[in-house]
Amino acid sequence: MSPLTLFTDYSTITILSLIFLAFAAGFVDSIVGGGGLIQLPALLVNFPKSPLPVLFGTNKLAAFFGTTVAAYEYSRKVRYNFKLLLTVSFFSFIASRLGAQFLSTINTDTLRPIVLIILIVIAIYTFLKKDLGSVQTKRLPLTKQIIFGSIIGILVGFYDGFFGPGTGSFLVLGFVVVLGFEFVTASAYSKVINCITNISALIVFIKQGYYLLDLGILMAICNMAGSFTGSRIALKKGNSFIRLIFLIIVAIMILKYSYDIFIEN
Repeated sequence: MSPLTLFTDYSTITILSLIFLAFAAGFVDSIVGGGGLIQLPALLVNFPKSPLPVLFGTNKLAAFFGTTVAAYEYSRKVRYNFKLLLTVSFFSFIASRLGAQFLSTINTDTLRPIVLIILIVIAIYTFLKKDLGSVQTKRLPLTKQIIFGSIIGILVGFYDGFFGPGTGSFLVLGFVVVLGFEFVTASAYSKVINCITNISALIVFIKQGYYLLDLGILMAICNMAGSFTGSRIALKKGNSFIRLIFLIIVAIMILKYSYDIFIEN
């Protein structure tokens, strides 16, 4: 089969919009998370009649490859504590798998008001704390880092499995506020952990056939290109740039969830 015949079932506008938005999602996600805020709605708008789990699985497929590229780029500049990273990743993996299995049993719309409140608190806190994430503010013992990091991994991993948008941003904030990391280091850790949660959720989606392979591959390529570009810029610009992008993404998420709750419904 010729590669050109793979997308004959979709309009040119649909393909072009997915290419652009997948690149944008990878770019944003590699810096501070929140790529799902762009990529998942792109799928929902273009395929409103497709089952929700299928679109979630397709989004995860593309996001996994993009996040992997970003994780590799950060790993070249940031030194990880592998005991901390592997422990948090383990608990995130388990929690994400449980979240993906939980997806079919809950109406995710009921969670939007809770997420909205959390996002507003995050935005206010980050805005008021001007020096948040500019330098490492805490030197917690490794044992406490592992305990607190694992709790973050369980909570955010579960959320990522059954819902997803904003996972990277929540991980970044958790590592900055709770563990005291600066933004670049927090972003580096969040990329690796996000890779693990994506794998865990993908196992469930793929087993159940919840994905569109052709679109997933196309969007994965574009997402990887965006992730490569975004991570390079983030590493070059540093903490103040990442903090600014973080605030912008959280503000956009607040607007989106407000629209979903108060206008769309």
